Amino acid sequence: MRVERLNSKRRELVSDGKTDTGPLDVVIKKYSGKKGIMIPVLQETQRIYGYLPRDAFLRLSEELDLDLSHMYGVATFYAQFRLSPVGRHIIRVCHGTACHVQNAESITGALEETLKVVDGGTTDDGLFTLESVACLGCCSLAPVMMIGEDTYGKLTGSQAVKVIKDIRVKEKDLPI
Repeated sequence: MRVERLNSKRRELVSDGKTDTGPLDVVIKKYSGKKGIMIPVLQETQRIYGYLPRDAFLRLSEELDLDLSHMYGVATFYAQFRLSPVGRHIIRVCHGTACHVQNAESITGALEETLKVVDGGTTDDGLFTLESVACLGCCSLAPVMMIGEDTYGKLTGSQAVKVIKDIRVKEKDLPI
């Protein structure tokens, strides 16, 4: 019996045409002709867009002669890189041992319910991204979450939700 391979042809990554790659001109000029540039190029690209868009991969690969599959491999290996947009505020809930024992799961659950996202998801309004992390290094504050550079400790689910609601109120008060 002969088995036919599905998708046996190599699929090509094509532009989605949604991303203005003009801002990459600076990155391309800075790193053109240099060696060992993969991580700094990806870091600067993510600083520009907040994540690594498909069109950026394509343009960087072409202009800097970087192997597309290697770029993708690096971007998916390191936790610092993102392949999809994130919210303006990234909520990191610690699930390390101390936080786990102090019921960090109730914090994540309350936030998922309030924000209407699953762990790793971003709210429809683009305001929040929720992430569970292995450790935030604040064990004495367990259970703990961080939003940007701000740390909130000894939380309950309802306290975590109140922090989020306060941020949402402040965001609405900001001028457009």
